Amino acid sequence: MTGPVIEIDLSTSSVRDLNQRLHRLDPGADERRWRVLNPNGAHAIAVGLTAPIDIEIIGHVGYYCAGMNAAATVAIAGHAGTGVAENIMSGCVRVRGNAAQSAAASGRGGLVVIDGDASARCGISMKGVDIVVGGSVGHMSAFMGQAGTLVVCGDAGPDLGDSIYEAEIFVAGEVASLGSDCVEKALDEAAAAHLAGLLERAGVAADSARFRRYGSARRLYNFRVDHAAEY
Repeated sequence: MTGPVIEIDLSTSSVRDLNQRLHRLDPGADERRWRVLNPNGAHAIAVGLTAPIDIEIIGHVGYYCAGMNAAATVAIAGHAGTGVAENIMSGCVRVRGNAAQSAAASGRGGLVVIDGDASARCGISMKGVDIVVGGSVGHMSAFMGQAGTLVVCGDAGPDLGDSIYEAEIFVAGEVASLGSDCVEKALDEAAAAHLAGLLERAGVAADSARFRRYGSARRLYNFRVDHAAEY
């Protein structure tokens, strides 16, 4: 995307003012490119966006950065706190550092890329979002994942995919343990092509042949007494 870059310095401006400007774009002006300076770990930066704009945040951010994103592209040149890209609907959010717990929680669409590691519950209750993590993820990632894909280029912590529905998980490294109803599945031709496409979209250089695929065994959809211990 070309055009002038609008810079907002959060050392002299408030997050509230920034978000109000991003929600009230001037249709007669070229306001497609933004750069946010000195975020200093502030919470809720660039939330609820609904326009196809580009935002670059230079520094670390706090809770819920780029939450509820629709259509925008947000790049964070630093680490991100809890719930980055929470409930993303579309667009793309990229964290060039590490992400704290619950990254992309409840995401319904779009792409979330974390270049470093993600903490616990990455992709919890995901509902269609695609997540690519360049490093490792913490425990209970993709917990109750309903739709979408989680790609982990490093290792995965305990209880991966616990109570998973129809989301898919690909892990290149070691998995500490699988959660209830999550099993390893064959990396068939269609799944391998899907994985390779996601890695390409995310701009992550990784050999798709190194990954293993995980998903739901579909034993918990309906109560069965012989599976009672797994509920």
